[in-house]
Amino acid sequence: MSTELHQVSGRKSTDVHLLTGLGLLAVRIIQGFIYWGGGSRRFIYAPDKLNPEAAHWMAYKFQTAMPGALLGLEHVISYMLQHFWLLYVSVIIFSAAELIVGLFLMLGLVTRLSALMSMCFSVVLMLMFGWQGATCIDEWTMAACNLAMGATLFLCGSHSYALDNLILKKNPRMTDNTLFRWCSGTLPLPVTADRYKKMALAVLVVVVGFDVGTYSYYRGSVITPYHSGPVSPTTHHIKLTEGKVFADGKVQVHAYLDAGTPEAPEYIMEAWLKDDLGLVIAHWDASMLSALPQGSFKNDYAYHGFKVSHYGIQAVVGSAATLTFPAGTITQGLESLPDGAVTLELMDVSGRTFNAPLARISG
Repeated sequence: MSTELHQVSGRKSTDVHLLTGLGLLAVRIIQGFIYWGGGSRRFIYAPDKLNPEAAHWMAYKFQTAMPGALLGLEHVISYMLQHFWLLYVSVIIFSAAELIVGLFLMLGLVTRLSALMSMCFSVVLMLMFGWQGATCIDEWTMAACNLAMGATLFLCGSHSYALDNLILKKNPRMTDNTLFRWCSGTLPLPVTADRYKKMALAVLVVVVGFDVGTYSYYRGSVITPYHSGPVSPTTHHIKLTEGKVFADGKVQVHAYLDAGTPEAPEYIMEAWLKDDLGLVIAHWDASMLSALPQGSFKNDYAYHGFKVSHYGIQAVVGSAATLTFPAGTITQGLESLPDGAVTLELMDVSGRTFNAPLARISG
């Protein structure tokens, strides 16, 4: 064993790079296939994902990811969902970039640049979708592994069975081209051993810090106990704001389904109007909610939204809308309401309740 190690340590750096490329060949191919698969599904095998008229149009997935997106991406996604052409162009460009980067990694073409792009994809995907997963954070797991794989390929390159190597053989002068060495994977990076060590350790800190940091934020279990995340991927939650009761007795509130699994819809089964003592002023049961006219829902987005169902009001994670409830039992409008605070309370199919104070609008 010691003789073998001595032989390896005595090789020229290019020979060691060749062995490293052979060892990383499986990593490069699979990393490339993952991203090529994502792009090819949308362009070739499941084109409905890029069809705005289809049920699997990518906008629906973006919308379900919106509530838990980090670093302000929730607002970016919201803006894109409300501006179709920006959303459509972004989806096409991202899908094409995935396809090209994946293909280039499998072929070993501009390997380091492709690996760097795959790292950027992993970060974006983790920030957008990393919180999701009913039993574990599925999206985070894939993106975290891909980030580490991309970082490894960027640092080490991949000399073997790569088009980069064919380009170098046809143009040997590229050996002295700094840009080629940074972008391709066929030669070691043009830095000293000391600088390479510092760069590798810096990349390690960034990758581990980002992966472990986001995991701790989403689930704890690092230096804190396990938790289901700031945004629950399993339990639905409805954020109610801008509550109003009008002169004719109608009630209006903005509802945002900002947590839960997209695999199952949320159902609002009953609604009450209560005074500050908790006494019921008005009540809407499931059958009354199911009979609401479509004009009762002013959805923020053209994709998932609040709507009536056989079980009251239905919505999918990421849905946001202004809901209007008819006067119900408030036959005399505001004059019939008692003095003091008035609250709207909604109850879902699991018995969870959500409340919003109502402002009196007399005009």
